[in-house]
Amino acid sequence: MEDAGEQSLKNIARPVRVYRIIVDPSRRPAAPQPLEHGLALPDKPSIAVLAFQNMSGDPEQEYFADGMVEEIITALSRMRWLFVIARNSSFTYKGRTVDVKQVGRELGVRYVLEGSVRKAANRIRITGQLIDASTGMHLWADRVDGGLEDVFELQDQVTSSVIGAIAPALQQAEIERAKRKPTESLDAYDCYLRGMASVYRWTKESASEALGLFYKAIELDPDFAPAHGAAAWCYYWRKANGWMIDHEQEIAEATRLAGRAAELGKGDAVALSFGGLALGYVAGDAKAGAALVDRALVLNPNLADAWCASGWLKAILGDPDVAIVHLERAMRLSPLDPLMFLMVSHTALAHFLAGRYDEACRWAERSYREQPYFMSNLRMAAASNALLGRLDEARKFIARALQLDPEMRISDLKKRFPSFRPEDLSRYVDALRKAGMPE
Repeated sequence: MEDAGEQSLKNIARPVRVYRIIVDPSRRPAAPQPLEHGLALPDKPSIAVLAFQNMSGDPEQEYFADGMVEEIITALSRMRWLFVIARNSSFTYKGRTVDVKQVGRELGVRYVLEGSVRKAANRIRITGQLIDASTGMHLWADRVDGGLEDVFELQDQVTSSVIGAIAPALQQAEIERAKRKPTESLDAYDCYLRGMASVYRWTKESASEALGLFYKAIELDPDFAPAHGAAAWCYYWRKANGWMIDHEQEIAEATRLAGRAAELGKGDAVALSFGGLALGYVAGDAKAGAALVDRALVLNPNLADAWCASGWLKAILGDPDVAIVHLERAMRLSPLDPLMFLMVSHTALAHFLAGRYDEACRWAERSYREQPYFMSNLRMAAASNALLGRLDEARKFIARALQLDPEMRISDLKKRFPSFRPEDLSRYVDALRKAGMPE
């Protein structure tokens, strides 16, 4: 027998507009303004989309609600006139009772979108409300219902409604460009969402689980570009943490996946940024990787992951100061990102390559405090301390790194970092030798 919730969903034939108040875009500030004691507001409309509440009564559907919000964030991010906080920062409020004004201050945004997703049998309901974070005033609310087979169209409806509330003068062509079905296969999309949920646990086991799910998504839809990019990204984490088993085979596979992501995802910024980082770090082709990430940033200038990848690639290509600017952009777009340790670690690398060892040490040690199991920050902290003459501190970081990866050796560094310029790799190797890394 169907429950009341399921029956009510089936009785709804079309979207129902609750109310809508238009925000006058002319009221946006001409220059960044401080929001009380929080981050300064950008000089264009800014929004954070909080994790939608899962109203299905099934904890297993949590990933579905999260994936729905991620697609809405991706669509909004394509609006070049709009500043969108990255998913990883906005999701830090998940499961908490939040004060929207506080969220606005902490993330530095004018608007906050919150909502819920209810999934029952083959029906789905999405509700959303847009709030002015500076006043707490509700600007717009909407409820959209439909069949599960229409999930991408429902995302488009919610996204278009939010855009319309923020800037009613926006051209319809801009909205149309925001609409994208990542795949025609809901089963492939399901596997992709489960894979992303797994990879964000940052363990060796969860990375392997995620890789399997991405391969399943590719099996179900061989043309699903983000799944190829995300699978290549898994190999990035395997190499970065010393989890690779068959280096040659895994590097070749990461290269293949990145190439397919680039081929299939010409208009997909996420696929291109994942694939670009994998090409640069795993395959050692930094120039090709940077070209993909540059394309991703043209497509979506609000994608924090792309700015982060670009920062690392610019650093190893010999432009550390530009790298730092790009990493600052990533951190501003996602100030509460669980991947903040990676952005910080890349910043340490950029300072190291620029010869600013004090700064490199400071950023590397901060990254270590945020994620003590990430190998790159340990090596960078050791190298920076060694070049500053703090050998005791340097040796402590080497000892910690060897606990996590007993096979780490000086002789393997060239293989681990094939994309480094020879003069940079030589300086890095000499520093780690001083720090006591085994030959």
